[in-house]
Amino acid sequence: MSDGREGRLRPGEGSGVDGKRVLVTGGSRGLGEQIVRLLAAGGARLATCARTPEDLRSLTASLSAQGHGEPFTRALDVTEPELLEEFVDAAAERFSGLDGVVACAGGARGRGIEEAGARDWSLTWEMNVGHTARLVKAAVPHLRGAGGGSVVVIASISGWKPGPQAQYGAAKAAQIHLAAALARELGPDGIRVNAVSPGSMLIPGKRWDRMRTEEPEAYARFMAELPRGELVTPWEVAQVVAFLLSDASSGVSGAHLPVDRAQNAPTPGGY
Repeated sequence: MSDGREGRLRPGEGSGVDGKRVLVTGGSRGLGEQIVRLLAAGGARLATCARTPEDLRSLTASLSAQGHGEPFTRALDVTEPELLEEFVDAAAERFSGLDGVVACAGGARGRGIEEAGARDWSLTWEMNVGHTARLVKAAVPHLRGAGGGSVVVIASISGWKPGPQAQYGAAKAAQIHLAAALARELGPDGIRVNAVSPGSMLIPGKRWDRMRTEEPEAYARFMAELPRGELVTPWEVAQVVAFLLSDASSGVSGAHLPVDRAQNAPTPGGY
């Protein structure tokens, strides 16, 4: 997915990440893809993982065709033991260290409280909180070896604005807390940790885009949750992530930054 704006940047221009060695989880689709594209356009050296090899190959071919080089990629499920940690070590070896990591992979399983089982809750937790904790743990020695670095945790406004499903919101709330706690723990090593919470994003082919075309009346009611009546875009969220990875944000750590156009409820059902 791309809205075409990344083409406005040339390597080393605009984003402040030129030469940064950055690993992004879940970087082949949606927000993760837009983060990868923006960082690549800014001259970063990139590693990214996703579950689908075909998506990674498509992303690599596209970035290469745009003159942004080829990222180091690996197909894996971030919830499978040791695979993520091995990828982090391999990326650090390839780049001779790391300057930043972005925990973007995530998701949810199950529906409402009466329908979701224990496995739905545990999988949702592992996709979001567990994967983030293991990513940071694996990256810390490499960030420390580079003299410090930046960790960006992609949470969600669902982490503090109630809405279904509860297991997803609870996991996102934990990510926000995790970022603040790790900022204190890792600060002495020069490692900054921040959380970014996107609002509902308009992504071609995804839930809100489908609602816009298939259920225009429901979509119009949903827009009442946003003062501007317009959803945030992945590009706008990616720019905040790039800022937090750059040296321009050297004084920012332990912060929680919503990027949601002052959205109220995270779902059409309201609070």
